[in-house]
Amino acid sequence: MASNGQLAVVTGASTGIGLELARCCAEDGFDLLIAADEPEIERAAASLRAGGANVETVQADLATSEGVERLYAATRGRPVAALLANAGRGLGHAFLDQNLSDIRRVIDTNVTGTVELIHRIGNDMRKRNAGRILITGSVAGFTPGSFQAVYNATKSFLNSFSFALREELRDTEITVTCLMPGATETEFFRRADMMDTKVGTEKKDAAADVARQGFDAMMAGESDVVTGMKNKLQTTLANVTPAEMLAKQHRGMAEPGTAKQH
Repeated sequence: MASNGQLAVVTGASTGIGLELARCCAEDGFDLLIAADEPEIERAAASLRAGGANVETVQADLATSEGVERLYAATRGRPVAALLANAGRGLGHAFLDQNLSDIRRVIDTNVTGTVELIHRIGNDMRKRNAGRILITGSVAGFTPGSFQAVYNATKSFLNSFSFALREELRDTEITVTCLMPGATETEFFRRADMMDTKVGTEKKDAAADVARQGFDAMMAGESDVVTGMKNKLQTTLANVTPAEMLAKQHRGMAEPGTAKQH
């Protein structure tokens, strides 16, 4: 594939939605700088290079300022045409049963690191008055997440942050798009220790389909995209359903022991 000479930075790109977003960028001719906090990022890079993409990797923990700085430094001052801020971490079980260090890691990955990275690269975009930002939020951000309380709260933050940032940049040539998928077939639920839950074991959306919808929305400069008709309906209902009822419904999906029996 021919390079268009532009650089896309994709975080959380070792597997799942992030890897598929990177694949979309490569197919569109972007050079890639992909990041994750695990060695599998090299395997992801190899699969992308096999398709003809120009790919550089950074193994960095974006829950830390040091990790964000390592990724930012890896751009070597090259203009970032598209930032796809996808890195995220989940955590299942009841809040008071969770380890506080695990809770902080979810917040630092999903919120603090994402905000820090967008602040660094976003300021560079503003100086050039050009760029695209895609933030992976979630339909989870519409619902109080019983037995996934911290994760859903972080996604609520990202959804809100994305729309606010977009409005602040309305009179510029920088676009901000929020990708809001539902449950997707990735490593997320296994890593979040949620394979004994209904949501962890039921059929999910394909990561490639979710990524394609997010990428296309970003390239079109759209404000947001909720992937899948079921998820669109869910978010519509969430806007008119009392929070207490939403929290009760979420319990039925995410409480340990709710997994479907096969």
